[in-house]
Amino acid sequence: MADENNPLGYKSENFAVRIIKLCDMLYTKNNGVLARQLLRSGTSIGANVAEGQAGQSVPDMLSKFKIAEKEARESKYWLKLLLRSNGISKETYVGFVCELDEIISMLVASCCTLSAKKGNLSS
Repeated sequence: MADENNPLGYKSENFAVRIIKLCDMLYTKNNGVLARQLLRSGTSIGANVAEGQAGQSVPDMLSKFKIAEKEARESKYWLKLLLRSNGISKETYVGFVCELDEIISMLVASCCTLSAKKGNLSS
């Protein structure tokens, strides 16, 4: 279980758990194709955050966090398709997208910090 003192890891892991539960429900409603895509991208965010936080170097960490950000943006896309195809409610959509926006903001901030460190290391 992610440490609450690690906000990015904690939020991304909790998001993955919520995505797993949502996708389980979607499978029972015959939305398997979109559920598989969302499950893959939604759980990948936390996996890449965990890998990044254990990175061997600043560039390694930066790469993993950028991948996590891309996966978060992809997850927003699948959620939008589910909303538009009536697979999820507007309320569910808004809840997940707000959570993703927080995670994306944290990832962008982390990438900016890491990019600055990377620049300082090469000076």
